[in-house]
Amino acid sequence: MSKKNGLSNKQEDKWEPKNFMLEATTIWSFTDRGNWATHNGQYRGNWSPYIPRNIILRYTNKNDLVLDQFLGSGTTMIETKLLERRGIGVDVNPDSILLAQRNLNFSRNEKYKPKIYQADARNLEFITNSSVDLICTHPPYSNIIKYSNNIEEDLSHLDVDEYLEEMKKVSDEAFRVLKDEKYCAILIGDIRKKKHVIPLGFMVMQTFLNSGFVLKEIIIKEQHNCKATDYWYKKSIEFNFLLLAHEYLFVFRKPKSEQKKL
Repeated sequence: MSKKNGLSNKQEDKWEPKNFMLEATTIWSFTDRGNWATHNGQYRGNWSPYIPRNIILRYTNKNDLVLDQFLGSGTTMIETKLLERRGIGVDVNPDSILLAQRNLNFSRNEKYKPKIYQADARNLEFITNSSVDLICTHPPYSNIIKYSNNIEEDLSHLDVDEYLEEMKKVSDEAFRVLKDEKYCAILIGDIRKKKHVIPLGFMVMQTFLNSGFVLKEIIIKEQHNCKATDYWYKKSIEFNFLLLAHEYLFVFRKPKSEQKKL
Protein backbone atom coordinates (compact mmCIF):
# COMPACT_ATOMS: atom_id res chain seq x y z
CA MET A 1 0.00 0.00 0.00
CA SER A 2 1.47 3.35 -1.00
CA LYS A 3 1.80 6.05 1.63
CA LYS A 4 2.05 9.82 1.76
CA ASN A 5 3.42 11.58 4.87
CA GLY A 6 3.47 8.22 6.66
CA LEU A 7 -0.30 7.78 6.23
CA SER A 8 -2.08 5.37 3.92
CA ASN A 9 -3.86 6.63 0.83
CA LYS A 10 -6.94 4.80 2.09
CA GLN A 11 -7.00 6.96 5.24
CA GLU A 12 -6.36 10.20 3.39
CA ASP A 13 -9.14 9.48 0.89
CA LYS A 14 -11.61 9.29 3.78
CA TRP A 15 -12.32 12.98 4.25
CA GLU A 16 -15.05 12.96 6.87
CA PRO A 17 -16.47 10.73 9.61
CA LYS A 18 -19.13 8.25 8.58
CA ASN A 19 -22.72 9.11 9.58
CA PHE A 20 -21.61 12.24 11.43
CA MET A 21 -24.21 14.14 13.47
CA LEU A 22 -23.73 17.24 15.59
CA GLU A 23 -23.72 16.66 19.34
CA ALA A 24 -26.92 17.95 20.95
CA THR A 25 -26.32 17.49 24.70
CA THR A 26 -23.71 18.59 27.23
CA ILE A 27 -22.22 15.07 27.50
CA TRP A 28 -19.85 14.12 24.67
CA SER A 29 -18.35 10.64 24.35
CA PHE A 30 -16.39 9.41 21.34
CA THR A 31 -15.52 5.72 21.63
CA ASP A 32 -14.29 5.91 18.03
CA ARG A 33 -11.57 8.51 18.32
CA GLY A 34 -11.72 9.47 14.62
CA ASN A 35 -9.14 8.74 11.91
CA TRP A 36 -10.43 10.37 8.74
CA ALA A 37 -8.12 12.47 6.54
CA THR A 38 -4.69 12.70 8.23
CA HIS A 39 -5.98 12.46 11.81
CA ASN A 40 -4.23 10.00 14.10
CA GLY A 41 -3.63 9.53 17.83
CA GLN A 42 0.16 9.41 17.73
CA TYR A 43 0.67 12.83 19.35
CA ARG A 44 0.25 12.36 23.08
CA GLY A 45 -2.62 14.35 24.58
CA ASN A 46 -4.16 15.55 21.31
CA TRP A 47 -7.93 15.72 21.21
CA SER A 48 -10.40 13.78 19.12
CA PRO A 49 -11.17 15.55 15.81
CA TYR A 50 -14.86 15.11 16.60
CA ILE A 51 -14.49 17.98 19.11
CA PRO A 52 -13.24 20.74 16.76
CA ARG A 53 -15.55 19.45 14.00
CA ASN A 54 -18.57 19.92 16.27
CA ILE A 55 -17.41 23.33 17.49
CA ILE A 56 -16.49 24.64 14.04
CA LEU A 57 -19.74 23.50 12.43
CA ARG A 58 -21.88 24.86 15.24
CA TYR A 59 -20.25 28.28 15.70
CA THR A 60 -18.82 29.30 12.30
CA ASN A 61 -19.69 29.64 8.64
CA LYS A 62 -17.67 28.92 5.52
CA ASN A 63 -14.68 31.30 5.12
CA ASP A 64 -14.72 32.31 8.81
CA LEU A 65 -11.37 32.61 10.59
CA VAL A 66 -10.56 29.98 13.26
CA LEU A 67 -7.65 30.30 15.70
CA ASP A 68 -5.93 27.51 17.63
CA GLN A 69 -3.44 28.95 20.14
CA PHE A 70 -2.05 25.50 21.03
CA LEU A 71 -1.59 23.87 17.63
CA GLY A 72 0.02 20.58 18.70
CA SER A 73 -0.23 18.07 15.86
CA GLY A 74 -2.73 20.24 13.97
CA THR A 75 -6.06 18.52 14.67
CA THR A 76 -8.11 21.73 14.73
CA MET A 77 -6.41 23.14 11.65
CA ILE A 78 -7.03 19.92 9.71
CA GLU A 79 -10.73 20.41 10.42
CA THR A 80 -10.70 24.06 9.37
CA LYS A 81 -9.18 23.06 6.06
CA LEU A 82 -11.62 20.19 5.50
CA LEU A 83 -14.60 22.39 6.44
CA GLU A 84 -13.50 25.35 4.28
CA ARG A 85 -12.68 27.77 7.06
CA ARG A 86 -9.58 29.93 7.20
CA GLY A 87 -7.21 28.98 9.98
CA ILE A 88 -4.39 30.31 12.14
CA GLY A 89 -2.39 27.80 14.17
CA VAL A 90 0.11 28.83 16.85
CA ASP A 91 2.63 26.81 18.86
CA VAL A 92 5.93 27.56 20.62
CA ASN A 93 7.33 24.12 19.83
CA PRO A 94 9.07 23.82 16.42
CA ASP A 95 8.59 20.04 16.50
CA SER A 96 4.83 20.54 16.76
CA ILE A 97 4.95 23.04 13.89
CA LEU A 98 6.70 20.52 11.63
CA LEU A 99 4.29 17.73 12.58
CA ALA A 100 1.24 19.91 12.00
CA GLN A 101 2.55 21.10 8.64
CA ARG A 102 3.07 17.50 7.59
CA ASN A 103 -0.45 16.55 8.69
CA LEU A 104 -1.87 19.53 6.78
CA ASN A 105 -0.04 18.58 3.60
CA PHE A 106 -2.98 17.06 1.76
CA SER A 107 -4.39 18.29 -1.53
CA ARG A 108 -8.03 18.75 -0.53
CA ASN A 109 -9.20 22.38 -0.15
CA GLU A 110 -5.71 23.86 -0.67
CA LYS A 111 -7.35 27.28 -0.80
CA TYR A 112 -8.01 26.90 2.95
CA LYS A 113 -4.55 25.79 4.02
CA PRO A 114 -4.05 27.46 7.44
CA LYS A 115 -1.35 29.93 8.35
CA ILE A 116 1.02 28.41 10.90
CA TYR A 117 3.15 30.46 13.32
CA GLN A 118 5.83 29.45 15.77
CA ALA A 119 4.79 31.88 18.48
CA ASP A 120 3.62 32.26 22.06
CA ALA A 121 -0.11 32.02 22.83
CA ARG A 122 0.38 34.92 25.27
CA ASN A 123 1.54 37.27 22.53
CA LEU A 124 -0.41 37.19 19.26
CA GLU A 125 0.85 40.53 17.98
CA PHE A 126 0.54 39.32 14.37
CA ILE A 127 -3.26 39.06 14.80
CA THR A 128 -5.25 42.28 14.80
CA ASN A 129 -7.90 43.18 17.38
CA SER A 130 -11.37 41.67 16.92
CA SER A 131 -10.50 39.75 13.74
CA VAL A 132 -11.08 36.10 14.68
CA ASP A 133 -14.46 34.35 14.32
CA LEU A 134 -13.75 31.36 16.58
CA ILE A 135 -11.07 30.15 18.97
CA CYS A 136 -10.95 26.37 19.30
CA THR A 137 -8.02 25.08 21.34
CA HIS A 138 -6.69 22.48 23.75
CA PRO A 139 -4.00 23.83 26.10
CA PRO A 140 -1.70 21.65 28.25
CA TYR A 141 -2.96 20.72 31.70
CA SER A 142 -0.24 22.45 33.72
CA ASN A 143 2.80 20.13 33.75
CA ILE A 144 1.01 16.76 33.56
CA ILE A 145 2.50 16.17 30.08
CA LYS A 146 5.65 18.09 29.17
CA TYR A 147 5.69 18.77 25.44
CA SER A 148 9.29 19.99 25.15
CA ASN A 149 12.62 19.74 26.94
CA ASN A 150 14.05 23.23 26.95
CA ILE A 151 11.52 25.74 25.55
CA GLU A 152 11.14 28.47 28.16
CA GLU A 153 7.78 29.65 26.81
CA ASP A 154 6.22 26.18 27.00
CA LEU A 155 3.37 26.33 29.53
CA SER A 156 3.51 22.56 30.01
CA HIS A 157 6.53 23.05 32.30
CA LEU A 158 4.66 25.17 34.85
CA ASP A 159 3.19 24.18 38.20
CA VAL A 160 -0.44 25.10 38.79
CA ASP A 161 -0.08 28.56 40.34
CA GLU A 162 2.34 29.88 37.71
CA TYR A 163 0.41 28.11 34.96
CA LEU A 164 -2.79 29.95 35.94
CA GLU A 165 -0.96 33.29 35.94
CA GLU A 166 0.26 32.67 32.41
CA MET A 167 -3.11 31.35 31.25
CA LYS A 168 -4.56 34.73 32.23
CA LYS A 169 -2.29 36.25 29.57
CA VAL A 170 -3.52 33.63 27.10
CA SER A 171 -7.16 34.43 27.87
CA ASP A 172 -6.52 38.18 27.61
CA GLU A 173 -5.04 37.70 24.13
CA ALA A 174 -7.94 35.46 23.15
CA PHE A 175 -10.38 38.17 24.24
CA ARG A 176 -8.46 40.82 22.29
CA VAL A 177 -8.35 39.02 18.95
CA LEU A 178 -11.88 37.56 19.02
CA LYS A 179 -14.74 39.47 17.43
CA ASP A 180 -17.64 40.63 19.58
CA GLU A 181 -20.40 38.04 19.99
CA LYS A 182 -18.10 35.24 18.78
CA TYR A 183 -17.04 32.10 20.65
CA CYS A 184 -13.97 30.65 22.31
CA ALA A 185 -13.93 26.90 23.05
CA ILE A 186 -11.33 25.43 25.44
CA LEU A 187 -10.89 21.77 26.42
CA ILE A 188 -9.27 21.42 29.84
CA GLY A 189 -9.21 18.72 32.49
CA ASP A 190 -8.59 18.42 36.20
CA ILE A 191 -5.42 16.89 37.63
CA ARG A 192 -4.56 14.86 40.70
CA LYS A 193 -1.57 15.29 42.98
CA LYS A 194 -0.89 13.31 46.16
CA LYS A 195 -4.23 11.49 45.79
CA HIS A 196 -6.27 14.73 45.81
CA VAL A 197 -7.95 16.48 42.90
CA ILE A 198 -6.87 19.94 41.79
CA PRO A 199 -9.87 21.44 39.91
CA LEU A 200 -7.74 22.90 37.13
CA GLY A 201 -10.67 22.94 34.74
CA PHE A 202 -12.76 25.32 36.83
CA MET A 203 -9.69 27.40 37.69
CA VAL A 204 -9.04 27.96 33.97
CA MET A 205 -12.75 28.65 33.44
CA GLN A 206 -12.60 31.42 36.04
CA THR A 207 -9.48 32.83 34.39
CA PHE A 208 -11.35 33.28 31.11
CA LEU A 209 -14.34 34.80 32.89
CA ASN A 210 -11.98 37.27 34.56
CA SER A 211 -10.74 38.33 31.13
CA GLY A 212 -14.27 39.41 30.16
CA PHE A 213 -15.79 36.33 28.56
CA VAL A 214 -19.23 35.04 29.48
CA LEU A 215 -20.00 31.33 29.72
CA LYS A 216 -22.12 29.83 26.95
CA GLU A 217 -21.77 26.08 27.64
CA ILE A 218 -20.11 23.59 29.98
CA ILE A 219 -19.69 20.27 28.16
CA ILE A 220 -18.47 17.12 29.88
CA LYS A 221 -16.25 15.10 27.57
CA GLU A 222 -15.75 11.46 28.54
CA GLN A 223 -12.25 10.06 28.11
CA HIS A 224 -11.60 6.73 26.39
CA ASN A 225 -8.55 4.62 25.62
CA CYS A 226 -6.27 6.44 28.06
CA LYS A 227 -2.73 5.08 28.23
CA ALA A 228 -1.77 2.88 31.22
CA THR A 229 -5.43 2.40 32.21
CA ASP A 230 -4.80 -1.14 33.54
CA TYR A 231 -1.84 0.05 35.57
CA TRP A 232 -3.75 2.97 37.07
CA TYR A 233 -6.82 0.84 37.75
CA LYS A 234 -4.73 -1.31 40.07
CA LYS A 235 -3.27 1.82 41.68
CA SER A 236 -6.73 3.32 42.20
CA ILE A 237 -7.79 0.24 44.16
CA GLU A 238 -4.55 -0.02 46.09
CA PHE A 239 -4.45 3.64 47.14
CA ASN A 240 -8.23 4.32 47.15
CA PHE A 241 -8.75 7.07 44.58
CA LEU A 242 -10.93 7.41 41.48
CA LEU A 243 -9.46 7.70 38.02
CA LEU A 244 -10.26 10.99 36.29
CA ALA A 245 -12.24 10.01 33.19
CA HIS A 246 -13.70 13.35 32.08
CA GLU A 247 -12.63 16.73 30.77
CA TYR A 248 -14.46 20.05 30.44
CA LEU A 249 -15.16 21.76 27.15
CA PHE A 250 -15.97 25.36 28.04
CA VAL A 251 -17.58 27.50 25.36
CA PHE A 252 -17.23 31.22 26.09
CA ARG A 253 -18.74 34.18 24.28
CA LYS A 254 -17.16 37.59 23.94
CA PRO A 255 -19.92 40.13 24.72
CA LYS A 256 -20.37 43.34 22.79
CA SER A 257 -18.13 46.17 23.91
CA GLU A 258 -21.00 48.13 25.43
CA GLN A 259 -22.10 45.04 27.39
CA LYS A 260 -18.62 44.68 28.84
CA LYS A 261 -18.68 48.31 30.00
CA LEU A 262 -21.96 47.70 31.80
